[in-house]
Amino acid sequence: MKILITGANRGLGNHLTKMALEKGHSVAAGVRSIKEAEQQMKHLKDQYQNTLLLVELDVTSEQNINQVVNQIEKQWGYLDSIINNAAIMIEREKTVEDLDMDKVRLTFEVNTFGPMRIVQHFLPLIYAGENQAIINISSEAGTIMNAFPTNYPYSMSKTALNMFSERLKEYLKDKRIRVYAVHPGWMKTDMGGMEAPYEPENTAAKVINIMEGKVKSYSKIAFIDFNGRPMPL
Repeated sequence: MKILITGANRGLGNHLTKMALEKGHSVAAGVRSIKEAEQQMKHLKDQYQNTLLLVELDVTSEQNINQVVNQIEKQWGYLDSIINNAAIMIEREKTVEDLDMDKVRLTFEVNTFGPMRIVQHFLPLIYAGENQAIINISSEAGTIMNAFPTNYPYSMSKTALNMFSERLKEYLKDKRIRVYAVHPGWMKTDMGGMEAPYEPENTAAKVINIMEGKVKSYSKIAFIDFNGRPMPL
């Protein structure tokens, strides 16, 4: 499969990229800075010279996204899967009185509008692929039942991402394109911290299995966990 992964140089994104390459897929790894990524991902670049394509991708910039669409179209001609992984978590412990609204907006620009932009511009390449899947990395923080008590921007942006995933799933069902919003679990990453119970490489393996269609989810909604089970809304 030919896959686009955003936020590919750190955390879960890095493990998703590594796992996909190990399983023989070709990966367009979307990163904010090629220069930094070439250092961070040198071992992968050296090992997978023919199947790893580093692309400088800012999910908040439509101009940049269009440039990457053209680059991948010229190089590959199509995509089989998108994993929208890029996300930020800021204003984490703020009360509503103390929130910086510019940072709240930025959170939505990256976490919600970013995946929407990626899907909007890359859909023509997905239509040309096979066994297609679009996976938006979400969070239980986006559920009404499990929302983090003092994490307004992140929780709200993931709730909106879940709704986008649900509407997209309905829109693409006749084309047999699978759409999921996946809760990856609390992982040991820069965002999750070292107290988290899950290893990102284990989650990455399960997300790739979902992408490949090896995990059959019988959920009626797009929002699932990394084992394919439906998540509460």
